[in-house]
Amino acid sequence: MPALVESMMYVREKPWHGLGTRVEEAPTSGDALRMSGLDWTVVQRNIQVCGGAKIKNYKANVRDSDGSVLGVVTDRYKIVQNFEAFEFTDSLIGGEVRYETAGSLNNGRKIWLLARLPEREIVGDKTEPYLCFTNTHDGSGAIRVCMTPIRVVCNNTLNLALGTAKRTWSVRHTGDMQSKMHEARICLEMANAYMDELSQTADRLANTAVPRDKLGETLDEMFPITEDSTDREKRNLQKLKDEYMVCYFAPDILKFRGTAWGAVNAMSDMISHNAPRRKTVNYRENNWGRIMDGHAMLDKFVSMVA
Repeated sequence: MPALVESMMYVREKPWHGLGTRVEEAPTSGDALRMSGLDWTVVQRNIQVCGGAKIKNYKANVRDSDGSVLGVVTDRYKIVQNFEAFEFTDSLIGGEVRYETAGSLNNGRKIWLLARLPEREIVGDKTEPYLCFTNTHDGSGAIRVCMTPIRVVCNNTLNLALGTAKRTWSVRHTGDMQSKMHEARICLEMANAYMDELSQTADRLANTAVPRDKLGETLDEMFPITEDSTDREKRNLQKLKDEYMVCYFAPDILKFRGTAWGAVNAMSDMISHNAPRRKTVNYRENNWGRIMDGHAMLDKFVSMVA
């Protein structure tokens, strides 16, 4: 994945790959655009075969700064420039958005912005809501937005699938300011709806008792060892359970121990902070996907203890 990070800026803490421009305070959009290396635009060019004939109905998306071809799209494709993506997030709360990270992946084919919203309290814990925006210039995906609430005390990502509030959604992107503000209001409403339902879900889970024997049964069901399991599989599954219990007895969730909310936070901690068993070449990409789409293991666990 480090090779996939082309450019980025980040606030305070150095990311895992050590790349990017570090800044002390989260900048506004103009500075973030420049610091993250996203101050370039995309233009569309005709595509020609070797003989010079034009290929109909298709265009090449080309970065103007260096001529890199980012993707081939149909002639109906609408480009969303990087500065437009920043303008959209600025319009969320009147230009007071602050950017924690921003950058490009895959040589500019995908860009992202991570914007911090005002702090909230979830069952007495300070929680920082973030909106993560991604856009592609190669035609592979739409503009997507996801909620990534972080528990401040331990940096656990509370990225849970909820009943009615969406965790991830797409937005339209138009040059018309009135339409842009309308989309921004809808986006902010969905973010607030997610945080409101997360608060209600957390309160319910914090008041749901999960005694140790029930927790043990849940872990056995979550990581089942069967007669057909090999010795290696048994060791790996037991190691997962042991790692979970280490997280469960961490000091930061002491006040929630014995509840479903404490159990969920322990699973979130284990998933967020433990390295995978196999560090495949694309495991960082998979982690990025889980930021946008959530983690299936965490969602399953929540459904089991809720």
